[in-house]
Amino acid sequence: MAEAVVPPGEPGPGWRPRIVALDIDGTLLKWIEGAGATYEQIPPATYDAVHRALDAGAHVVLASGRSPHGMTSIADLLELHGPERDRLWVVASNGAVVFRYPPLEVVHEETFDAAPAVRAVLEHHPHALVAVEERGVGYRVSAHFPDGELSGDMILTEVEEIVAGPVSRVIIRDPSATAEDFVELASRLGLHGTDYVVGWTAWLDLAPVGVSKASGLALVAERLGVEQPDVLAIGDGRNDLEMLRWAGRGVAMGQAVDEVREAADAVTASVYDDGVRVELDRWFDSSGEGAR
Repeated sequence: MAEAVVPPGEPGPGWRPRIVALDIDGTLLKWIEGAGATYEQIPPATYDAVHRALDAGAHVVLASGRSPHGMTSIADLLELHGPERDRLWVVASNGAVVFRYPPLEVVHEETFDAAPAVRAVLEHHPHALVAVEERGVGYRVSAHFPDGELSGDMILTEVEEIVAGPVSRVIIRDPSATAEDFVELASRLGLHGTDYVVGWTAWLDLAPVGVSKASGLALVAERLGVEQPDVLAIGDGRNDLEMLRWAGRGVAMGQAVDEVREAADAVTASVYDDGVRVELDRWFDSSGEGAR
């Protein structure tokens, strides 16, 4: 009898993810229209689907551009930790920081000299806002960011002081520009020695070369003894591109831009239609067995 043909991007029969890597904003959380922020609420259908994956033995790993202190509250909302489970692995700051929780313990961090790249961007956007994480507190910022865009406190600091030493991630934000402006500028500048990601708005994340959610997730998979083909990753933003390409199955949210959708193996429903639940229901049903 001929073997069943598996469509491109589809796992083989009997496959079920051992790691489920989830972006936060625009994937687990819905965007607030026009606010540059998300509702800090987990939809019940998403919560239930994530817990079916946990109950089936999968490791759920949050992977976000957020700093560590902006991610622990989401782990709490999802109730990913507890006396019956191991401490979580979390990929923060677009892969530059990997930590365990609870309590928050940084186990890996990549840093770089961001000053040259920041200066190059500010030559073209002199009024742009600059921020770096002040761990456990919030961010050091050159000026206040729009409400809801950063978690924690904002500590006003001169730009040269912000980038005076090694950092794991720098945010540059220009509320008067567009995402397309930043895509074009970053491509034109090259930003040698630095990797970058442009967000939904004129928001630029600078990171050490070679660092992404994929590199952070690869470290976690190695520590957990999980092979790359057994990783499912779900995301919606440009900072998810490397992770979606790296994972054994990379899934884009339905509202993602074309660049992200094209990088993925599959596209699920949008965040407004519980896309995470739709994808997880394929592999974990209400009894904890594979749905296929």
